[in-house]
Amino acid sequence: MEYLHCLWDTDALHNLMAGAPTLFLLIVIVVCIALLSKGADWMVDGVVVLAQRTGLSKIVIGATIISLGTTAPEASVSVMAAWMGNPGLALGNGVGSIIADTGLIFGLACILAPIPVNRFILNRTGWVQVGVATLLVIISVYALVSMAGQPVLHRWVGLFFLALLGLYMYMAYRWSRQSAGADEEEDNAGTTNPRICWAMIVGGLLLILAGARLLVPAAAEIALRFGVPEDVIAATMVALGTSLPELMTAISSIRKGHPEIAVGNIVGADVLNCLFVIGASAAVRPLSIPPNFFTFHFPAMLIILYSFRTFIFMNRDGWFRKWQGVWLLGIYLVYVVLQYALNITLPG
Repeated sequence: MEYLHCLWDTDALHNLMAGAPTLFLLIVIVVCIALLSKGADWMVDGVVVLAQRTGLSKIVIGATIISLGTTAPEASVSVMAAWMGNPGLALGNGVGSIIADTGLIFGLACILAPIPVNRFILNRTGWVQVGVATLLVIISVYALVSMAGQPVLHRWVGLFFLALLGLYMYMAYRWSRQSAGADEEEDNAGTTNPRICWAMIVGGLLLILAGARLLVPAAAEIALRFGVPEDVIAATMVALGTSLPELMTAISSIRKGHPEIAVGNIVGADVLNCLFVIGASAAVRPLSIPPNFFTFHFPAMLIILYSFRTFIFMNRDGWFRKWQGVWLLGIYLVYVVLQYALNITLPG
């Protein structure tokens, strides 16, 4: 029971890793990588069969069901942090994950394999992705110029974002029904019981979340023992920890020949990080906005998202280019290096 308690108690988990021998930590990392790989395989297989049975687009299932699952743990952690008096973690979690998802994960995906541009869906969910992030920045800037002292995202902002989240989920479902038939149906669409599909998706998601939860602190502890500075670990491991489920889903979906699931998961995760993670946290307690968000984190987020939006517009032949992945990944790496070089902290 003590080990199970560590899965949701961050301090207990870090204490457990700090007191463990290095060989044990290496074994934990190997086991976690196996869990992540197997969980991602199960989840992708379940999504593919579910899309075939229901007629829903795989990219939309990735943008709704899968994204909701991969961001739910972040949302719960952020809401609890806001409730317990650490609201900065919620904003840092949301913004940092958007930057990592689109810059790191989608950038790598474009480099590793040809990624299709589903224009019908991306011309809708893609605008929601960049639109809600822009709205967050506009509201934050308004708070900066209209409030005395440190700007704050009030509860009404959180409730407004949660209302937009409900609208987004409904519209994503409608868009998927309108684009039914865009994905090629396979002959074995009716061979798997729907309950098995859901069991594969939920079971795979649980394996991914458990593996990510244990892998990051184990890797961070080993990095400390090998002399890696703590601020470098903070600038990289936080983003890795929050985006590892999306990363493993992207790798597995590309390896299995379904890259549209990766695109949907990344776009949906960006929307949910803004509307769900930040929205739910602000609804619980007003979120203060540190000054470095206006000078560093918000600009980095908008550069990456508007670059992604521009690439969707440019790629008339229906495919993302490798150089576009290099561009997004390069921006992310510059962002991480500058965090370390300029000692710019990201709460969370």
